Amino acid sequence: MFETAEVILEAKHVTRRFAASKGRTLLANHDVNLKMYKGKTLGLVGESGCGKSTFMRFLVSLDMPSEGQILYRGKDITKLKGEELRRNRQNIQMVFQDPSASFNPKMKIREILCEPLMNFGRIRASEKDAAAKKLLKMVELPEEFADRYPHNMSGGQRQRVAIARALALEPEILIMDEATAALDVSVQKTIIELVSKLQREKDITIGFICHDIALVKSVAHQIAVMYLGNVVEVIPGEDLADKAVHPYTQALMGAIFDIHMDFSKPIESIESEAPSPLDVPEGCPFQNRCESCMEICRQKQPDLVELEPGHCVACHLVR
Repeated sequence: MFETAEVILEAKHVTRRFAASKGRTLLANHDVNLKMYKGKTLGLVGESGCGKSTFMRFLVSLDMPSEGQILYRGKDITKLKGEELRRNRQNIQMVFQDPSASFNPKMKIREILCEPLMNFGRIRASEKDAAAKKLLKMVELPEEFADRYPHNMSGGQRQRVAIARALALEPEILIMDEATAALDVSVQKTIIELVSKLQREKDITIGFICHDIALVKSVAHQIAVMYLGNVVEVIPGEDLADKAVHPYTQALMGAIFDIHMDFSKPIESIESEAPSPLDVPEGCPFQNRCESCMEICRQKQPDLVELEPGHCVACHLVR
């Protein structure tokens, strides 16, 4: 699938450090290398605090890495400044977890939807009504919602507005940061179906951040599993259930509860807690929770190596 696909964005050796108290350093991302393909979804999954949201914030220029490059169509967007940076924001847009927090509660939906278009001179004030109606129709909401305020809508409806606003500028890449986490499961399903439909129609590339590996498996063409700031496995979504080899990925899959699961088998859990990102151990970051830990795992961090096209893993066991 990925051998012939067009690479639209690539992260190369991206690292992010934050200064902490007492002269310590928090390592949020460590040497992250990922590719996003035209019209495909990259799912980024891992426990809370693993660094997935930090990484995706680099793509929309809400933060900058301490080291490394992020190439959008071959151009390093971490070097952009001023007007060039502002213009580039049209290409990569984001849908946040809580739309209420990203909306001005005093603005009507019409103004919220049209604000990006006005900011970049895409429409005139007289064209707001038509633009808002078109965007609402795109996300399957009634046209009359243009006169509502965010608090007059349900959570699912607000998230549809957030998606419409993000797509108003017709970006090539859409980042969804836990965009369905606050929704009921039934609403979550309809939002996912809507996004998948829009992706097919508009050939959008999507970065989907989630801590629910079962949900990511159902929507992503490619999945990157993060642990303590490190990418430990990258695998095609269709191969996740059968071909995942990293102990952490396997543990996440084993912890899934599903109505179609084999109830004769126990639900597995990962023992102990992840180390603090302020105190990442030498060697493999997963060593203290891995039942197959070897001496080399305590001494040397494994490199991310390719097992087959589209499937990479960072684990000494695969050697």
